[in-house]
Amino acid sequence: MSVTARPELSHLQALESEAIHVMREVAAEFERPVMLFSGGKDSIVMLRLAEKAFRPGRFPFPLMHVDTGHNFPEVIEFRDRRTAELSEQLIIASVQESIDKGRVVEETGPRASRNRLQTVTLLDAIAHHRFDAAFGGARRDEERARAKERIFSFRDDFGQWDPKNQRPELWNLYNGKIRRGEHVRVFPLSNWTELDVWEYIDRESLEVPSIYFAHERKVFKRDGMLYAWREDAQLIDGEQVFTEKVRYRTVGDMSCTGGIRSEAATLGEVVAEIAAARITERGETRADDRFSEAAMEDRKKAGYF
Repeated sequence: MSVTARPELSHLQALESEAIHVMREVAAEFERPVMLFSGGKDSIVMLRLAEKAFRPGRFPFPLMHVDTGHNFPEVIEFRDRRTAELSEQLIIASVQESIDKGRVVEETGPRASRNRLQTVTLLDAIAHHRFDAAFGGARRDEERARAKERIFSFRDDFGQWDPKNQRPELWNLYNGKIRRGEHVRVFPLSNWTELDVWEYIDRESLEVPSIYFAHERKVFKRDGMLYAWREDAQLIDGEQVFTEKVRYRTVGDMSCTGGIRSEAATLGEVVAEIAAARITERGETRADDRFSEAAMEDRKKAGYF
């Protein structure tokens, strides 16, 4: 009797299969999960994976975005349109509301950013909706602190993360046991790279916000980065607004996210550009990671994404 050889999965198929397995495990183990969806490339991939995991039924969780109020308009438009197309629930956790309620104090000055204020807004939303698991699009190649995190990242009843006290994840087994008040951050894309994400977007022909492609935009240069000009931006002496052809590798808060000079106007050209890149996206374009050597780890310990 002949035995048919089992077809070997491609690299992207293996990553996709693992991520779908993780999503289904969370849906089975937890009572009130939520998926963080910003409209950025990683959350777009997670949305596609959720479709493959749960369609034709509805997602067994709502979507949620922690909105700083300083997000790129193109991304917000895409976020709202995409969730409407899928007929899924979108919860907006607003940093501005956290400021208005006195939960956080807004920074002032030309280097002010609302990015660091997101932690309180996120933790408040998780507590208010009693979410016990939150999907995030973080990947281990983004930053050193990300590389310390497991796929199931446990947070205590204060939302804090202890990198020295994590559970093993042997043989793709995930322990979802938590106590009252605790919750889990889940990262289905942990083993993906930025290149994997773009190759998957290209393979699946997924739509992404236009700012991921080269376009002309008013910018100003600060600390070697090209920031998008917005009406409430404060310039430092000597800084000038000019027009440059740029695209964005990541789409966080406008106040701390820089663009890169680029001619990549198609998915294929973006894939080729990322394949040749030697600096991570956060290392090249995120000012909030430059405050100290442990900036990201410190924020994560306090409850950041």
